[in-house]
Amino acid sequence: MQHPEGSVRLSAVVRGRVQGVGFRYHTRQRATELGLTGSVRNRWDGSVEVLAEGPRRQLEDLLAFLREGPPSAFVTEVEVQWSAASCDHARFEVQG
Repeated sequence: MQHPEGSVRLSAVVRGRVQGVGFRYHTRQRATELGLTGSVRNRWDGSVEVLAEGPRRQLEDLLAFLREGPPSAFVTEVEVQWSAASCDHARFEVQG
């Protein structure tokens, strides 16, 4: 998928009570609403990894959501990295 010029990639690792609480599905819903592509998956250490691409403003909105999480989650930390978009995904998917 081609993103418009100016698109970037947000890579985030979310820690806290973020598995088994619908975090991945709420993240997919929010990212889809924002028109972003990418993926979200549980990691072996209990954290959740998010890779999202699109305009910086929409990614900042997603990041604000990640810092709060859905009502059943408790986020203690979000590790963030920004990079150039790779256009690897056609939509936003839940993995694993």
